[in-house]
Amino acid sequence: MDRYAVVGNPVAHSRSPEIHAAFAAQTGQRLSYEKLLAPLDNFAGTVDAFFAAGGAGLNVTVPFKEAAYGWVDERDEYAGAAGAVNTIVRRGAIFRGCNTDGLGLVADLERNLGVVLRNARILLLGAGGAVRGVLGPLLGCAPAAIDIANRTLDRAQAIVDRLEDPRVAVRRLDALTGRYDLVVNGTAAGLDGASLAIDPARIARAFVYDMAYGEAAQGFLSWAAGAGAVRAVDGLGMLVEQAAVAFHLWRGVRPDTGPVIAALRRS
Repeated sequence: MDRYAVVGNPVAHSRSPEIHAAFAAQTGQRLSYEKLLAPLDNFAGTVDAFFAAGGAGLNVTVPFKEAAYGWVDERDEYAGAAGAVNTIVRRGAIFRGCNTDGLGLVADLERNLGVVLRNARILLLGAGGAVRGVLGPLLGCAPAAIDIANRTLDRAQAIVDRLEDPRVAVRRLDALTGRYDLVVNGTAAGLDGASLAIDPARIARAFVYDMAYGEAAQGFLSWAAGAGAVRAVDGLGMLVEQAAVAFHLWRGVRPDTGPVIAALRRS
């Protein structure tokens, strides 16, 4: 039985084992999936030991996505653009790093939620690994423009400089103008729009999405709903969709995500 895991710190809250168990049952795959707590100062040692013991693949969560980027032998285009890896695929002695976050976000927005990304004006809040990971797939959907707003302009500017795409620009959080079709929150869990000094007018009539899920997203989503957002949704669907991409990379089969998302919502 092939062995998989999610590695992070903290990791006890992760729903990835639940998701992959559902995928395995649905597709008839025999595998085990566990949570792997890595010391903050020993990601490499933890991952080395896991694969030395026969591990077949890993998901990587905070705060190790950038460390995973440096650990792998090769990277896919999305990991290369983001500078972050959230999925490690083992192929014999070669370890390939992938980033499935952006593909998961796009799948949830377009397929599950009916959001039209083509020609949309998009605001991304934050400039960390979460935002870097979703930019490539979002740009692949042909939006009109993507603004990145962050408290630290240097971090956001570094992303823009790396992309060299005229559709992507840096904006100050407290100086946003115009109307957005989609607002995606990739900032630290628990922050709301007021604490980020965002003008509520920028949220009005926009579809608002928080990449966090559950309680971690409620503060921002509640604020957005009060500011007049057309709809405010958390990132549980993104979590399942990015996991489905990883599952396909590992097992070569695509699970049906709809029933899994519905089951997680009920629980």
